[in-house]
Amino acid sequence: MQVRVIIDTRERSMVIPEELAAHGIEIEYATVPAGDYIVSDRACIERKSAGDFESSIMNSRLFDQLARLRESFAKPMLLIESTEDFRLNKNAITGAVLRAYLEYGVQVIFSNSQEETAELIEKIARMEQADSMHEPRLVGIKKAYSTYQWQLLILESIPGIGPKLAHALLRRFKSVRGVINAGPEQLVTVDKIGKKKAMRIEEVLAAEYEEKEDIK
Repeated sequence: MQVRVIIDTRERSMVIPEELAAHGIEIEYATVPAGDYIVSDRACIERKSAGDFESSIMNSRLFDQLARLRESFAKPMLLIESTEDFRLNKNAITGAVLRAYLEYGVQVIFSNSQEETAELIEKIARMEQADSMHEPRLVGIKKAYSTYQWQLLILESIPGIGPKLAHALLRRFKSVRGVINAGPEQLVTVDKIGKKKAMRIEEVLAAEYEEKEDIK
């Protein structure tokens, strides 16, 4: 059976597609709504370099991406290509990796190069498609988010806020705008938010935007 992988068009310039094709994998490019490499009807891989991973943590895009990946595929994976040293401290990296798995159900794997990434993707694709029952197909988001789900996602993107705390904040302040307008002295009235966490939330919400280079 011919093994096939659907690759997001943004990955076309990477070494990975060439490596996959060289090993006999059929390549199909498409605009993938969630993730980068669809290896079966239930498994998709979001690939990030170490720099991309750190940037997505800092600008809060990571967990929105993981939520969409989880909504679209039964077996979502995040592959972190650590070809460079991490700039964030170890606790921040470990915390994001654990949150990806524990809160979003996304399996995290690591590679040391694009060549190793291609090798891992090939192995996963061959395993998934071995019985011909899980051929890759382009899928969209399984369901639209409700207003409440969007509210939770927005608040969960703030460092230190998980699903339970996001729910508690909405219950206390009634809306996302209410949370944003709340000062540290009001935030500490919510259970599990101490002074340090309240100040961190305030720092993120009030920080002036700084133009950065576009990232994937």
